[in-house]
Amino acid sequence: MDYSTDSNVAAKPVLKRIQRRIGDLRIRLKLMVFHNVFFCLLTFTIYLSIIPVLETRLHQAYRREATLLAELLAANPADPAFTGKFAEYPQEQGTASQLGMPDDVVAWLSEHPGLVWHNPEKSSYLYHKDRSSELYRRVKLPKEVYRQMLADARWALTIVMLCTYVLGVLVLEFFVLPLYVYRQIRLLLDADQSTTAGDFAHELVPEGEIPDDELGDIMRSRNERVRAMRDHEQKLAEALEQLRSVTEDLRTKNTQLETARQNLLDQDRLASLGLISASVAHELNTPLAVLKGSIEKLIERTEDPLAEERLTRMARVTNRLKSISSQLLDFARVRSTAMNPVPVAALIQESWELVSIDDKAQQVHLWNQVDTRHEVQGNADRLGQVFVNLLRNALHEIPVSGNIWVRSSFASPAKDRLVIRIEDDGPGIAESLLPHLFEAFISTKLDARGTGLGLTVAEGIIQQHGGNIRASNRAKGGACIELELPAAGATTIEIQQHDQPMRDGGSPNDAPAEAPVSVDTRDL
Repeated sequence: MDYSTDSNVAAKPVLKRIQRRIGDLRIRLKLMVFHNVFFCLLTFTIYLSIIPVLETRLHQAYRREATLLAELLAANPADPAFTGKFAEYPQEQGTASQLGMPDDVVAWLSEHPGLVWHNPEKSSYLYHKDRSSELYRRVKLPKEVYRQMLADARWALTIVMLCTYVLGVLVLEFFVLPLYVYRQIRLLLDADQSTTAGDFAHELVPEGEIPDDELGDIMRSRNERVRAMRDHEQKLAEALEQLRSVTEDLRTKNTQLETARQNLLDQDRLASLGLISASVAHELNTPLAVLKGSIEKLIERTEDPLAEERLTRMARVTNRLKSISSQLLDFARVRSTAMNPVPVAALIQESWELVSIDDKAQQVHLWNQVDTRHEVQGNADRLGQVFVNLLRNALHEIPVSGNIWVRSSFASPAKDRLVIRIEDDGPGIAESLLPHLFEAFISTKLDARGTGLGLTVAEGIIQQHGGNIRASNRAKGGACIELELPAAGATTIEIQQHDQPMRDGGSPNDAPAEAPVSVDTRDL
């Protein structure tokens, strides 16, 4: 079995785990580990390189010193100056037993008279035998001095290496790496956080902070990618805005198309209604003419006052029917579209006279407060149709002895637009009906008196005149219809209003500037 292969396979996962652990460290911690390991290896390398050499050199010096001292001792054994010159070396003289000399040393000296025994590896002493006195001299070598020198060198080298290591770590951690590595990494991280938070003002690394090293290349590349991303986002936003605009335009056109389709349906109903109205009017005119002629002849021939009164009442009703028939024909008739200055006060007066056919008109008050000098640019026939419709609506809504006010004023100091307000003291317009008041077939009285078409037609006529129409409720109660039309021939003199008591207990605050217009339908 190949155990070496198995051990290699088992070592690979361990090595990968170690690499992963080191790779997962934060950059600062990772660099700290790396440069600490580097400094430690460097320190041990230097220590192991210097101390053995120093130890060898000291050992060699020790051996040389021992050799030289042995030669001097052998050359001048009886020289008294020897003791004085080498007083730093401890010396003793005596018998072998007194000096505690080993037997092998004594035997060697006996065999080699005149020589000095020394073996620095085994002993730190030199031995010499004096032949004249048969005494032995012992000189101690400074071996402890060399050992202390080596120990001092080791401590000194250790302290120097430790100080160098600490200083190097401090310089790296508090100056070099923070200034040239950590700061650039922090700039990148801050820029990324600004990008994530949507802080567009700080998402790019400033050009002045980008170095010319690899980190600088990363910063420049990132800035270019961020700029490209923002350009794409801007283009995408513009495309989305265009899409939104197109969608809104399509929605508006779709609404307009639906409105147009509905208007076509409403116009078809209006056209049908006009044809029916014209047909009914034509059918009524002939019998009404015969009936009227017959009644007039009977009036001429009768002498009975009671019968004459009844015939007169019948003639009045016949005239009313003829007037209604004429209005139906006017509704179906194509009218002139010529635009001319139209006096508003006179037009209101004429419209009320047409509305006054209704018996209820005799019991309400119309306050025509329109300045006689105010004129609008328009078609009198079509505008008359609008005012007849609006006055009739007000007449039908207000109670008996109610009031209708018609006022006029300029919309702006330029006096190019005239505002005409028709107000009443009726119940007002329901809030749910106000937004749809001018739509076709919207009415609160879909019976014999209303079809829901009058205000729709009125709005169309006003818009054809370049104006607009609005509806609201008065603060004191009742409805208010406001028309804004182009003014023609307006004067700069303000309206002089004179208070006049209203009939039938009207409020003094609502008093008109002119006398109310009332029309006796019996004279029509």
